Amino acid sequence: MGKARFSNDFKLDAIKQITERGYSVADVSQRLGVSTHSLYGWIKRYAASPGAAVKDDHPAEIRRLKTELARVTEERDILKKATAYFAKDAK
Repeated sequence: MGKARFSNDFKLDAIKQITERGYSVADVSQRLGVSTHSLYGWIKRYAASPGAAVKDDHPAEIRRLKTELARVTEERDILKKATAYFAKDAK
């Protein structure tokens, strides 16, 4: 049985699932049918190339920050409602 050949787009998508979406290497490996060794090699190779990492870094960071902002805003709103509820009961 020969070695499977994967396109660069496939490799970059697999890496994004790990680095941007937060999936574990084992999860991605199992779902895509790629060895964990290959995934770690791809991460090392493509993270080392400055063109790909810098070009895709800003949109990924913006997405991550927007997600974090939404979560923190929701937590704040819940705490505000809880504070108002308990303040009403204390009177």
